[in-house]
Amino acid sequence: MDILTIENLSFSYPQQKEQALDGVSLSIREGDFVVLCGESGCGKTTLLRLIKRELSPHGKKQGRILYKGAPVEMLDDRSAAQEIGYVMQNPENQIVTDKVWHELAFGLESLGVSTPVIRRRVSETASFFGIGGWFRKNTAELSGGEKQLLSLASVMLMQPKILLLDEPTAQLDPIAASEFIGTLQKLNRELGLTVLLAEHRLEDIFPAADSAIMMEKGRVLLHDTPRAVGRKLKDLPAGRRLLQGLPSAVRIFNGLSIQAPCPLTVREGRDFLFDYFRSDIRKLEVPAYTHAEETAVELHNVWFRYERDLPDIMRGINLSVYRGEIFSVLGPNGTGKTTLLRVVSRQSRPYRGKVLINGRKIREYRGSELYRHLLAFLPQNPQTVFLKPTVEQDFAEVCQAMGYTAQESAAAVAETADELEIGGVLGKHPYDLSGGEQQKAALAKLLLLKPKILLLDEPTKGIDAYAKTALAKLLRRLKEKGITVLMVTHDVEFAAAASDRCAMYFDGEILSADVPSAFFSENTYYTTAANRIARHMFQNTVSCQDVILMCERNGAKHE
Repeated sequence: MDILTIENLSFSYPQQKEQALDGVSLSIREGDFVVLCGESGCGKTTLLRLIKRELSPHGKKQGRILYKGAPVEMLDDRSAAQEIGYVMQNPENQIVTDKVWHELAFGLESLGVSTPVIRRRVSETASFFGIGGWFRKNTAELSGGEKQLLSLASVMLMQPKILLLDEPTAQLDPIAASEFIGTLQKLNRELGLTVLLAEHRLEDIFPAADSAIMMEKGRVLLHDTPRAVGRKLKDLPAGRRLLQGLPSAVRIFNGLSIQAPCPLTVREGRDFLFDYFRSDIRKLEVPAYTHAEETAVELHNVWFRYERDLPDIMRGINLSVYRGEIFSVLGPNGTGKTTLLRVVSRQSRPYRGKVLINGRKIREYRGSELYRHLLAFLPQNPQTVFLKPTVEQDFAEVCQAMGYTAQESAAAVAETADELEIGGVLGKHPYDLSGGEQQKAALAKLLLLKPKILLLDEPTKGIDAYAKTALAKLLRRLKEKGITVLMVTHDVEFAAAASDRCAMYFDGEILSADVPSAFFSENTYYTTAANRIARHMFQNTVSCQDVILMCERNGAKHE
């Protein structure tokens, strides 16, 4: 039985000529686990919000959305609120109370459920999701991963029949993301919950899905089993581009001319390499890393805590980031990676130790001197960067503050928008953009400041794989101009592709800084899927291209 049917659905936002959705038709069976994928801005979020009528955006809509055969507009308020659950990309936008226990109970209280039933359902749900240890905490104290899990648990308390999720792992580290996806699979498998999930991080999700929907420019390009999508995609006009977002096993398979079933998982990818390729040449030689002698950012024995009676977040950190270097810091949620950037940007002040920017103590910078053509900080939530009704007006304000002439402003905006491929969103309100579009627009605004040091907090959150490739190239171009990049990220694939050096943040310290080939090859959990697939055959392979290159050098077994 189909739980959701969409018939010829089109939608356009106010004052926008382009359709956000263009003739979308599909059906989802009850109990299915469906992954919705495609580039940023292809219509995934718009589609999900139209299904959840309370979140439907303003605009012109044509076509029908049927839930159990009835138009969603005709559902009574209780059924619409309770049976169609929605988990947002940013849990900050979904959490409405100050205590964990109250957040869990809030939805049921709004429906008028009796106190004994609320207490029973809250206790069993908190136990199922492992929330007991922080049940009485303030929601503001939770890490990004804990907030996302709380959002999911709060929605599940309503006992929905279909669960819609918009990029739910965007703010999670690799381990937390894997656990979150495992929880969704458990809900689907044990409760029969129908799941429709929009996601860019597909390594764990794609193989677990019953079907995959690939979207492009508001249309459904493919709707089939994950294995079939992985096999068919490269033959479509936009396939090579969209293929970059699929799991590493699929990308490696499509990069090699072998007639075989398309692998989806790490295990299947390992078997594929072992069955079809030799491994006489085992080591990928990596050029030695050289860097400038001057440092852009230095921390010497830095200690920090938010309040006197709270534990230390930074415990004697020592760090040197060289001028013109791209340095990535990885680590679990809630360990203090964002705090590191706040200290470097002088938003938080350590109680011990020294912070130097371009060899000068940070406390010696006066007024806005630190930020004028020197340092820029992209926060984890890009919405905080925007102040004006349109992206273009936000950019104009920056150019005016920097003293650019009208001609200089126009040239700078055009060049930056072209580099980040956001020319089509300049006239839109920042909050009407997809998460990935917001991220790129926020970065573009910072680049207009022409900084020498760029601090990035989760810069790939919500953006598609093709945009990540473009971002990595952009960071390389910035590096060639002498710009230093210090970023914290959960995205191990991006860190491996873009970084000069990577390090782990754990227990208040920066550990084991090294070049990506060494850093990821020696890790077990914080490593790329490509490395997991190929490490039994090849050394120093941390990207899909590395693996493909080594396979081509060694040759197929059955040529």
